[in-house]
Amino acid sequence: MNALEIKNLTKNYGGFKLDNLNLTLPGGCIMGLIGENGAGKSTTIKLILDMISRDSGTIKILGRDNRENIQLKQDIGVVLDDVGIPECLNSKQVGKIMSHTFTNWNDKIFADYLKQLSIPPNKPFKEFSRGMKMKLGITVALSHNPKLLILDEATSGLDPVIRDEVLDIFSDFTRDENHSVLISSHIVSDLEKICDYIAFLHKGKLLLCQEKDILLEQYGILHCTESQLSELEPSAVKGKKISPYGVQALVLRNRIPAQMGVSPVSIEDLFIFMVKESV
Repeated sequence: MNALEIKNLTKNYGGFKLDNLNLTLPGGCIMGLIGENGAGKSTTIKLILDMISRDSGTIKILGRDNRENIQLKQDIGVVLDDVGIPECLNSKQVGKIMSHTFTNWNDKIFADYLKQLSIPPNKPFKEFSRGMKMKLGITVALSHNPKLLILDEATSGLDPVIRDEVLDIFSDFTRDENHSVLISSHIVSDLEKICDYIAFLHKGKLLLCQEKDILLEQYGILHCTESQLSELEPSAVKGKKISPYGVQALVLRNRIPAQMGVSPVSIEDLFIFMVKESV
């Protein structure tokens, strides 16, 4: 079963429009949602969570309409940019409240993550650093046996060591084929480490959505002269940077002559080239 199916989703704010979005997240996979500020990532997540109303389109979570099934709230673990935990509470108190909120709450899992992520049990939330707040939000999201994690900038504010540990936790979560993750982040290198699928949003439009390994196999970076670039078929070139030192071009590997060396491309470079080309 697909964890998430979005078809023809549209939301118009007047100054911004999420335009006819189509995404499918298969079960057991992690999808990274990439886009610059204002691209529509948070709007998409809010629509999925039914926090704002759509203008048109459909959203199915675990095969069910996201607006119609109360049980879905139990099956989704959510961490937003604003964690939303009352500042007067400490971690131990948060656990007690959540045990009455979620039918599948697991005290042992919660306690284990508090220990693993070095989260103090008795310190007030208002005294937490941003990174510590995000870690507690992630712990809550993982402690009620969700089937789908939806994470908006969940690794923001974490130091590199803790980020790496948290990414491992997300990867372990999807070893169960009934578990899936949708994660947005400005830290594209994090997404490249763990994601099975990558979706690029730009100004409310989906530039592409594809398996990460296929993207890295299909595209590459060509270093050449402007004269050499002009000899290539236009459809092979998906973006370019021209400087006094030559040309860097994002190309489709299978349309480039074998004698022309093509370097690997990172997901971040791929996104930057595509955004600049679409402007």
